[in-house]
Amino acid sequence: MAEKILIIDDDLDTLKLVGLMLQRQGYQICVAANGPQGIAKAVEEHPDLILLDVMMPEMDGYEVARRLRQNPLTVETPILMFTAKSQLDDKVMGFEAGADDYLTKPTHPLELQAHIRALLNRAKKSAAQRSEEVKEQTAHLIGVIAARGGLGVSTIALNLAVSLFGRTQSEVSLVELVPGKGTLGFDLGVNQKNLVKFLQSLPADITAEHVKKALVPHISGIKLLLASETPSDLPLANQIPQYQALIEQLSSLTRYAVLDFGSGLLPFAQKLLPKCQDVVVVIEGMPNTILHSRVLIEDLIKLGVPKEHIAVVLNNRVRSDTLLPATTVQEKLGYPIVITLTPAPELIMQAVRLQTAAVLCQPDSLMSKQMVKLVDHVLQNESRRK
Repeated sequence: MAEKILIIDDDLDTLKLVGLMLQRQGYQICVAANGPQGIAKAVEEHPDLILLDVMMPEMDGYEVARRLRQNPLTVETPILMFTAKSQLDDKVMGFEAGADDYLTKPTHPLELQAHIRALLNRAKKSAAQRSEEVKEQTAHLIGVIAARGGLGVSTIALNLAVSLFGRTQSEVSLVELVPGKGTLGFDLGVNQKNLVKFLQSLPADITAEHVKKALVPHISGIKLLLASETPSDLPLANQIPQYQALIEQLSSLTRYAVLDFGSGLLPFAQKLLPKCQDVVVVIEGMPNTILHSRVLIEDLIKLGVPKEHIAVVLNNRVRSDTLLPATTVQEKLGYPIVITLTPAPELIMQAVRLQTAAVLCQPDSLMSKQMVKLVDHVLQNESRRK
């Protein structure tokens, strides 16, 4: 596809002559006759390069360049200032405003073409380099989900994230994904619940820099992106493009990301779960929960989650004779259980009082050892898939 060049100039003769010359060179051309129109066109057309005049009424080229550099959609677009202003101070102002190159009128068409080719080639190399950097930094995504509520998904997600950090000393992020159903903010004493602001944004405005600033460091070593507890926020769970943009940006910022999907298969979960390298399904030893969990696992496989990426965690939250033993649960479920968590209500309550993770309250507890076993399962899977 031909590279697209946006020409912003109030001189109609320049628009026609330069536009025609560049079209003959095989470029696709779009034009704007003033600064505000040029900014709008840059956002709408996504040009590969902007040819920008300086002396324009209403808004000069310096201000146009500054605004383009402030917009996430145009911050990387090459800008070639093409103007009659030839003084050194003018050029300095142009570069300070955000121009990548500066060329004075009049100039020979071959010189203009050479500057354009150089800028486009430089932009291609930079884009390729950024793409490689993103590939190298892609996070290992671990989804945690249950077929129904009340099975301890958030508690397991938190302790898994903290144990993963302790085991690897790598950057680990923990994200609550269901707006209006957040619980970790209260449990950890964290007031910043930033998920909602991303779901209320345009996908294009969800940048890596914004996501990085929204991650809240916790004393455990992990970083948090938490959901609100306000029930009226739940409809934001339908903002699928925002979720996709958020996870894409998060993947370039952290080594591991533990994603708390809550219960059930909400629409965003159906889009994001197949992107996870590991999916932890939390169940309990009750007959109906086992049946419900089996259906959930079957749905995950239909969505494209490989069976070998699914890890079942049996979470026995309370001491009860009505709970089925692990062997029976595994037989009825039809899928292997990776770990079984024995009831530890006192430890969980202690962790809530101290606003931390249970595995940090008692590092030698059986729960801590079982969480390390789950971490080792994830790391072994990661190693095998490389």
